[in-house]
Amino acid sequence: MAGIRIIPRLDIKGSNLIKGIHLEGLRVVGDPHAFALDYYRQGADELVFMDIVASLYQRNNLAEIIKRAADQIFVPITVGGGIRSLDDVHTMLRSGADKVAINTAAVARPELITEVSQRFGAQCMVLSVEAKRRAGGGGWEAFIDNGREHTGLDVAEWIVRAVALGAGEIMLTSVDQEGTRKGFDVDLVRTVAALVKVPIIASGGYGQPVDLALAAKGGASGLAVADALHWKRTSVRALKTEARAAGLEVRL
Repeated sequence: MAGIRIIPRLDIKGSNLIKGIHLEGLRVVGDPHAFALDYYRQGADELVFMDIVASLYQRNNLAEIIKRAADQIFVPITVGGGIRSLDDVHTMLRSGADKVAINTAAVARPELITEVSQRFGAQCMVLSVEAKRRAGGGGWEAFIDNGREHTGLDVAEWIVRAVALGAGEIMLTSVDQEGTRKGFDVDLVRTVAALVKVPIIASGGYGQPVDLALAAKGGASGLAVADALHWKRTSVRALKTEARAAGLEVRL
């Protein structure tokens, strides 16, 4: 079985690390810097910071948090939320991010995907997708604004289009599973992985060790974990031990 990246996901509101269920009912967890540093020391392969109210207020608040993190953390950092222009991308990269995750602005103006990819490289341009399963099993719809706003876009069709436009990675969040501890939406991962050849980070739903292998078998190359790490139900080290026991390759 292929290698897998364990990626702590830190959702930020203002200066706080927060966590909810289905991206709602947000609770303050603590200081994002302290948690990020701890995850890095435990052996995280990458970190994702998402400003979850940025699209609402049309700005990203993470530059200072990223600067502080990048001084002490030496694994790839992805930043998302409220990134709307090449200037915003440049600001985040200058602050110490390696990649940017864009959702709302890419839906509003898909050409931005190509612009970011051409200017900063496809590896920098992560398409962030918030997916909700349609009633009656008709696939998934892409949402924006932290899972609040419909786009009418079919997730699979949108991702295929975005990759053609230059997206080099997909951060695939299942809003249905997010915060539930019921496992990743493996059907969603498998559907997308069958259509595109770029790396996929599965986000939303980790609950128990078997979930790692199921998502990896479905085609994810990265697994974003939040709830289980933030509330100390597991650790990055434990996740890697579990992944190895399931036959997955992980970075020691």
